[in-house]
Amino acid sequence: MTVTVLGISGSLRKASYNSMALRAAQELAPDGMTIETAASIGDLPHYNDDVRQEGYPPAVQALRDAVKRADGVLIVTPEYNYSVPGVLKNAIDWVSRPPEQPFDGKPIAFMSASPGIFGGARAQYQMRQMFVYLNGRVLNRPEVMIGACASKFDEAGKLTDAPTRDFVRKLLEALQAEIGQSG
Repeated sequence: MTVTVLGISGSLRKASYNSMALRAAQELAPDGMTIETAASIGDLPHYNDDVRQEGYPPAVQALRDAVKRADGVLIVTPEYNYSVPGVLKNAIDWVSRPPEQPFDGKPIAFMSASPGIFGGARAQYQMRQMFVYLNGRVLNRPEVMIGACASKFDEAGKLTDAPTRDFVRKLLEALQAEIGQSG
């Protein structure tokens, strides 16, 4: 059985380490797993419930549909001011609205990369809080927090740090197993 995971980068930067980490996950995906990348969340308008009640904007509907179609979700996020970037929170707010919010019961994994030593840990913990309410089936372990990330990617954006590559691989295997339990 092949499973499809939707990868969402929480960063808009062209040279984002988090987007590089998402590409590394695509490369390291276990047999039987495909990771598709969501369109840039920077294209979503600011969340406004008046707009939602008139109908989801096309970019929002496309992201909602992609989450719904996927067997699981992998969110890779930087940490801004001890938290989740506003653009990622905005995307989650849009996707999570009724009807049939697509995160409900969905297996979800997180990764983060940061130049700091904590590797985005605080952003991941805030993500976990959000997804409790949304009833996402968030993986508890392994946690992938890529600290000092500038030293773990080469100039071409390839993840070169062997222990980090192993952590990513193990996270994806755990996500694949969780998806298998939901099938």
